[in-house]
Amino acid sequence: MFDALVNAIRTPDIRRRLLFVAGMLVIYRALGHVPVPGIDRDALDQFLSGQPFLQLINLFSGGGLADLSIVALAMTPYINASIIMQLMSGTVPRLQQLSREGEYGRNKINQYTRYLTVPLAFLQSYGTLAILSQAGVITDFNLARFETVIQMFTLAGGAVLVMWLGELITERGIGNGISFIIFAGIVAGMPGGLGQFLASPDIAQAVLFTILAIA
Repeated sequence: MFDALVNAIRTPDIRRRLLFVAGMLVIYRALGHVPVPGIDRDALDQFLSGQPFLQLINLFSGGGLADLSIVALAMTPYINASIIMQLMSGTVPRLQQLSREGEYGRNKINQYTRYLTVPLAFLQSYGTLAILSQAGVITDFNLARFETVIQMFTLAGGAVLVMWLGELITERGIGNGISFIIFAGIVAGMPGGLGQFLASPDIAQAVLFTILAIA
């Protein structure tokens, strides 16, 4: 198996694709360190420290939520759009027909999924900012304010950008780009996020109880 892997890497086309995947993942992780403007970092840290569920979400977003980076939403709008399209494919006649038309139908459904991702990204960015506003992380949250609009466009645009990176990996790299993006986020956020998650007494007890119950 190791020899097969080495031989595969020696193949110019596969090596080029692997390097492309690595480059896209580096860009994704670099974007994870670009913060959304107008955020009170101290208030954000304090808010997340008391929210074990959000700490778990932060773990799967590669730490993007803790930094509230421009890619904090990660792949969630695209994943939600994919779920909605799958549900609609079983009920909407037009989508049912497309699902039976092979490659052409799949491409059209994927196109509709990308279109649906954009409004979902804006909706999710609004919800995220509204919750953070109630926690005091963002001051004067109002859609009439230019800064609030910029924050929404930044988060939504970051989600669309991540979707685009994932599709580039799928087209020019190896494997499913969306899966690579999600995996990279989990691996990057696991060391710090898991420690914070388990630091909560209630969650730690729940995890310990689950492990003991399974054992």
